[in-house]
Amino acid sequence: MNKRSIEEKRAIINRLNRIKGQINGIEKMVNNDSECNDILIQAVAVEKSIKSMANLILENHLYKCVAQDLENGNLEVVDELISLFKRFNN
Repeated sequence: MNKRSIEEKRAIINRLNRIKGQINGIEKMVNNDSECNDILIQAVAVEKSIKSMANLILENHLYKCVAQDLENGNLEVVDELISLFKRFNN
């Protein structure tokens, strides 16, 4: 396992903080009896934010961890990637 750089950690934490804010916003909308459509729109925005964060982590994983494993001859990482992509698509 490779350690994340300070910049990578900062980017992930920033995205997580935005997601927390979006979820808190949805909670307020529910408490304020906002329209269902507005809440659903915000829910989709949260989903997209989570996918964006996951893609950032995946990209870093591919460039660092997977590349290093392949350079070291660890071909089992390919099976792990296939399993990971299957999870992503479900």
